[in-house]
Amino acid sequence: MSGTTTATARRRPAGAGANRWLVLVVLCVSLLLVAVDATVLHVAVPAVTEDLRPGGIALLWIVDVYPLVCASLLILFGTLGDRVGRRRILLLGYGLFGVASALAAFAGSAEVLIAARALLGVGGAMIMPATLSILRQVFPDRRERAMAIGVWSAVAAVGAAVGPLLGGFLLEHFWWGSVFLVNIPLMLVSLPVGRLLLPESKGDGTGPWDVAGALMAAAGLFAAVLGVKRLGGGEPVADASTVVPLVAGAVLLAWFVRRQRRRAHPLVDLGMFRRPAFSTSVGCIVLAMLALVGLELIAAQYLQLVLGLSPLQTGLRLLPLTFAAMAAGLAGARMLRRFGPRRMVCAGFCLTAGAVVLLTAMGRTDNCALLLTGFVMLGFGLETTLFGAYESMLSEAPPDQAGGAAAIGETSYQLGAGIGIALLGTVMNAAYAPGLAHVPGVPAPASSAAGHSLGEAYQIAAQLGGPAGAALRNAAAGAFVHGLHVTLLVSAGLLLVGAVMALRLPRVMQCEAAPVPAPRDAAVESRVSV
Repeated sequence: MSGTTTATARRRPAGAGANRWLVLVVLCVSLLLVAVDATVLHVAVPAVTEDLRPGGIALLWIVDVYPLVCASLLILFGTLGDRVGRRRILLLGYGLFGVASALAAFAGSAEVLIAARALLGVGGAMIMPATLSILRQVFPDRRERAMAIGVWSAVAAVGAAVGPLLGGFLLEHFWWGSVFLVNIPLMLVSLPVGRLLLPESKGDGTGPWDVAGALMAAAGLFAAVLGVKRLGGGEPVADASTVVPLVAGAVLLAWFVRRQRRRAHPLVDLGMFRRPAFSTSVGCIVLAMLALVGLELIAAQYLQLVLGLSPLQTGLRLLPLTFAAMAAGLAGARMLRRFGPRRMVCAGFCLTAGAVVLLTAMGRTDNCALLLTGFVMLGFGLETTLFGAYESMLSEAPPDQAGGAAAIGETSYQLGAGIGIALLGTVMNAAYAPGLAHVPGVPAPASSAAGHSLGEAYQIAAQLGGPAGAALRNAAAGAFVHGLHVTLLVSAGLLLVGAVMALRLPRVMQCEAAPVPAPRDAAVESRVSV
């Protein structure tokens, strides 16, 4: 969808003077909150499990529903912003994010927490599409815009890594609901600041708004991931509750693609995917986020439940990943100009795969040096990959479709995170559960229930007590470590696929600045696509 950027007559032009850097700060804070909420709950999973006692599928939904809802609704709210104003949707997203955070903080059951996380996803979907569209508006110079996109990409990766640290600190001093409650004061500040600093922009209203297409895409994504979740919960592949969602999701998404190709004004211009560099960059973003968020969830459980670290200690152990991602973000623009997208993204994937393979040496005893090295390599490699892929994707898209390309990138980012948790969780459960099938001295029903998750196994072991409880706890820890190793190897294979995929990217990055339009062409230059 294309639209013409419009600003109110009384408002200072966006991008004038130093104001554009203040706008970048506001946009990055918005993105940081959305990214942090995708991972802040990871270190709180054991506490949530102990308090709310969710089942295996419910626990997956608690963690995964937020990025899934957010990814599903990005296109819908992006096009709605074209109609009523992107800043207006962004501010409404702030308000909904704050309300949903309060609901999640005081949730008394797994069902309420899932609903609150879904509302957080709706708020995130309102916030995210506006960030890059407004960023493009306030940074008309291509060189400055590339630098701003580098900061934006670094914030996205850092937010995902900061989540466990923030969650660990809050859990050390408060209850698990505090990981959501902290959003409220930040949103109370963001609302007036965003209203004061952010420019309003909206589309020209050309063409109908395809609400049915947006809902079709959302329903298709929900159905497909639901099928994956059923598989991750140990349901049989041939079971109707597994097959029906997978088939329905595939049919709905195929129908959505067909609908978009036939419409004169599609929600998503699928023609961009015919460009090898564009489609390759989108695939690289999905694979990178799949590895980061899925592995981080499993790593947080390993550090707490196997090594016995506190939530705060767990967050501190993951902190090197954050610093490495920040370093890669700061050096990203220079590396991209020197090595080009192909070598940069390919090297990032290979470095990340090496880190994952290195982490397979983790066992049931603490090895600080191993974890430090692995997490530093993981953070630097993943941020290198994300930066190169985002820059290549936005550069490959036609100038009048840059907003649409940004929305596709954000959808890929969130969708990769959601699928990563579901897919790697499926692999983890498949490798973990068989290790508890026959534990000497433990009743079969108890062994079967312990196979749902490590946290549940520890609870059952505590109830059994004595030699049987000790045997179950020992077997569960060993099975979890085995499952972790299998999951890491699968992740490494996917990352190597990403490295091969990156060979389709351009060898050299063109760094010429965008031409400054004549006054009569200013409206054309400010045209963006969402």
